[in-house]
Amino acid sequence: MRPTLPQWSGTLAAKAAAFITVMCCALAALLGVLVHVQVTDQTVGQARDQALQRLEQATERYEAGDPLRRGAAMDPPELPRQLRDLAVAGDRGTMVADREGRPTMWAAGPADGGALAVAVDYSQQARTIAGLDRAILWSSGLAIGATLLVGAFAVTRVTRRLHTTARVARRISAGDLDARVNDPRTAPRTDPPAKVAARPQDEVAAVAAALDSMASSLQGKLLAEQRFTADVAHELRTPLTGLHAAAELLPPGRPTELVRDRVAALRTLTEDLLEISRLDTGRERLELDTERLGPLAERAVRAAGSGTEVRVVRDVSVETDRRRLERVLGNLVANAHKHGRGPVVVTVDGPVVTVRDHGDGFPEYLVAHGPQRFRTEGGTRGHGLGLTIALGQAEVLGARLGFANAPDGGAVATLVLAVE
Repeated sequence: MRPTLPQWSGTLAAKAAAFITVMCCALAALLGVLVHVQVTDQTVGQARDQALQRLEQATERYEAGDPLRRGAAMDPPELPRQLRDLAVAGDRGTMVADREGRPTMWAAGPADGGALAVAVDYSQQARTIAGLDRAILWSSGLAIGATLLVGAFAVTRVTRRLHTTARVARRISAGDLDARVNDPRTAPRTDPPAKVAARPQDEVAAVAAALDSMASSLQGKLLAEQRFTADVAHELRTPLTGLHAAAELLPPGRPTELVRDRVAALRTLTEDLLEISRLDTGRERLELDTERLGPLAERAVRAAGSGTEVRVVRDVSVETDRRRLERVLGNLVANAHKHGRGPVVVTVDGPVVTVRDHGDGFPEYLVAHGPQRFRTEGGTRGHGLGLTIALGQAEVLGARLGFANAPDGGAVATLVLAVE
């Protein structure tokens, strides 16, 4: 099962969008407050100057004994209390307050122990400030939305490239060494140096280029190792054939048995190496046929030449390559007898075949990561290729081979085949 991409709430795009939104809101609020304060101060200042100018004119008329004009009066009842107290105390001042439901700029000063006040209509200025505030809110909302869309588009392009790089990395870790990112901003190695220097390349492209370079290097080293293994195995075949023939001509005796045993072990290792190299190249071809799984498992156990019990719980027909399946089962049974303890039981339950022994179980590294060639645990004899070949042949068959340890002790290898 492939790992799913992270949810939107946890992606880089979501975090970047949230950051952009917060910064835009903060910037819009700051600019809005600055504009509001500046315009309000200017508007209130102009209205205050106008009110004080009219107060000065009203004071001159009052002192000259002329009648006061409209908007000016002595101790009007609508005058705010704070402004009245200020005027009675002998000072002049201004204040914005409501008068008959309309915003008004009041100016008041002392006159004959009372308060001479002038009222200037402030409705137009109040509407101007309110309209300015609405314009600031609308423009801030539009600016935030536009910035968020542009930022989300830019960040999404980056995250899409990152997701592509992550998918390629997972394919490489799964064994697909032909996978490449091929980021469009990555300069091909065939380009001249001047063109490479002129091509824009960001951090994502640098990561993609490094991943592609690593995959190419890894693929080259693996292919070289595979060729070396195949070449060595092929070169060993001829002298081993001659050595085997010479060993057969030796006179009977214990030394001869030892020589023949070691020659047989070398031939088995050579054939295993050849099989491993063929599996590594991925060029194996199946010869499919319909087989009953129960009888096929019994034949594979008999061919292994060891005392193994076969239990058929439920038999099914499978479309498989008989030779490869027998090879998988034979290697599993041989490993159980060689590294485990009896009784060894092969159970067929539908398309599932389990091989169980009652020894110390599989090593922890094998259960966690699968078999590793040329690695054995606890000083046991062997070259560690039997289970590696079984796993490789199972993959060729399209089957799943898993390794686990039974709760009551013993190793359990489980092969799951596809049925018709």
